[in-house]
Amino acid sequence: MFCLGAKQSVLMEVLKVKYNSPESAERFCQSLKTTGFAVITDHPISMELVNRVYQQWADFYKTDEKHRYTFEPNNQSGYFPFRSENAKNYSVKDLKEFFHVYPRSKLPSSLEKDTWDLYHQLVKLGTELLNWVQTSSPIEVKKSFSIPLSEMVTNSDENLLRVIHYPPMIGNEEEGAIRAAAHEDINLITLLCSATAAGLEVKDIDGNWHSVPCDPGSIAINAGDMLQMASGGYYKSTTHRVVNPIGSNAKLPRYSMPLFLHPRPEVVLSNGTTAGAYLKQRLTEIGLLKSK
Repeated sequence: MFCLGAKQSVLMEVLKVKYNSPESAERFCQSLKTTGFAVITDHPISMELVNRVYQQWADFYKTDEKHRYTFEPNNQSGYFPFRSENAKNYSVKDLKEFFHVYPRSKLPSSLEKDTWDLYHQLVKLGTELLNWVQTSSPIEVKKSFSIPLSEMVTNSDENLLRVIHYPPMIGNEEEGAIRAAAHEDINLITLLCSATAAGLEVKDIDGNWHSVPCDPGSIAINAGDMLQMASGGYYKSTTHRVVNPIGSNAKLPRYSMPLFLHPRPEVVLSNGTTAGAYLKQRLTEIGLLKSK
């Protein structure tokens, strides 16, 4: 067990779960249930691969080539320019640019090999973690799933690796603008390899914000809205944000690479609502899809 440090004196206990431990599935689901958050260590993802991918994308974001890959709203794949997205119910755009990597995505040749390798490794690990949730949840929760959780994401074209670049602060940012305003993820679960700098904060059930340490070699997992819906509220979607750095850190960029596990569009989440319909609704709310 370890604690996320907070701005307040309160601590948020999150379980640190060893991937190959006999009680890993039970401990993972316990942490996900009580905090909406868990950390996996000793996992099979190569940190050398993660670091290479970070460096390759950092180099890419410095070039004008990124604009050749600007996304199309109906496809949602490709490059999203700086300040494309806002959090739900928040009008000020986030201080970030990012690239959406789906199975259908076209990537620059210099990024293809390692990015696709990392993508498939994270999807495989995430699918296994969903199996942990399936097997370790109470029977009544299992009954609420329309199909097993891991089957929801099998061969899903909506599984998304988002490569995010938060540029250095320039000092004249719009009032209220931060790197990522408070939000919940849309999907089932999110896997997050350690970012290149601090800034991620998680909100507990009492409304306190806790900073998430950048722990190289670990992967943070949080529950999303779709898991909350599919489980009838048993697993709560985790509210989180990325705050602006201060002092000398404000001059540094930040990179992160969350992998969002999304069900296939036809999968029913709850009360007849499909994953596809819910995704469209949420993409409209955060400004990435135009309302009709």
